[in-house]
Amino acid sequence: MAHAVRALWPGGRALTWRLGGRPALGLPAQSRAGLTGAAGGPGPAATTRKGCPRLLGAAALALGGALGLYHTARWHLRAQNLRADLSAAQLSLSSRLQLTLYQYKTCPFCSKVRAFLDFHALPYQVVEVNPVRRAEIKFSSYRKVPILLAQEGDSLQQLNDSSVIISALKTYLVSGQPLEDIITYYPPMKAVNDQGKEVTEFCNKYWLMLDEKEAQWMYGGKEARTEEMKWRQWADDWLVHLISPNVYRTPTEALASFDYIVKEGNFGTVEGAMAKYMGAAAMYLISKRLKSRHHLQDDVREDLYEAANKWVAAVGKDRPFMGGQKPNLADLIPQREHLM
Repeated sequence: MAHAVRALWPGGRALTWRLGGRPALGLPAQSRAGLTGAAGGPGPAATTRKGCPRLLGAAALALGGALGLYHTARWHLRAQNLRADLSAAQLSLSSRLQLTLYQYKTCPFCSKVRAFLDFHALPYQVVEVNPVRRAEIKFSSYRKVPILLAQEGDSLQQLNDSSVIISALKTYLVSGQPLEDIITYYPPMKAVNDQGKEVTEFCNKYWLMLDEKEAQWMYGGKEARTEEMKWRQWADDWLVHLISPNVYRTPTEALASFDYIVKEGNFGTVEGAMAKYMGAAAMYLISKRLKSRHHLQDDVREDLYEAANKWVAAVGKDRPFMGGQKPNLADLIPQREHLM
């Protein structure tokens, strides 16, 4: 984040100095006395001098405002430059898609998909799913969010799982293959997790289905591609397990979290009240089980800090993002996928 801030606002410290004001330059006592009239009152020279600080202050304020506008405009230009570089062919492809995202607004994995769509300037509609009834996704046998419906001409495709959504859409934008074909590269597979519960996994979900030329254009080398996949999977396999124990660490924090979730989500009045108090109590207890299951430290904040430091160390000091000068798919790191 520090790299990004420095990249987007290189003159921030200098601007703060200018806008923060400089100490007034005092005049020596002898000089001030020389400006006094013979009768002890201010003479013409003193009157003229008295207006100078005001003029200088106004000039400094105008200069500071101009510098502020300059750096603000520069920041916006830098931010725009961080968007994905889309060729004319990719823009044409993106315009063929009509996307609808089914989400919980406070779900970080849904946020990850929104970040991808926004970064690639893909227009989409949002349907906020009621977490209790989930009537909005009754059409789907897959009962998690995010779900993305993608209309391409007469073909309507349903994409499940945030990592599959991102990999499939990125493959589509780079290769131009029909989305209907791309989805077949990420087949769902039933599996049983460590708790004996049947879950749905997706094959190849961190892999972009590109030929050698496309992969070379995208990554520049095998190392960059391997690194991106490694850290995308790390986010799902490790970072995801740190969030609930931190968000619901204490009863007070759990209640505050659900207060926000209820305000931002699609809840009815009664549902919201029940979700706030019952949900907070349930997630507080679940977070303790997760802490034990994943062998987290007594102070779970330390595990979160270690994970953040590990990510920062992997990015290093010589590049602002894992992807170099611009974010790659690993930079769109999730916090938690909403499992219902």
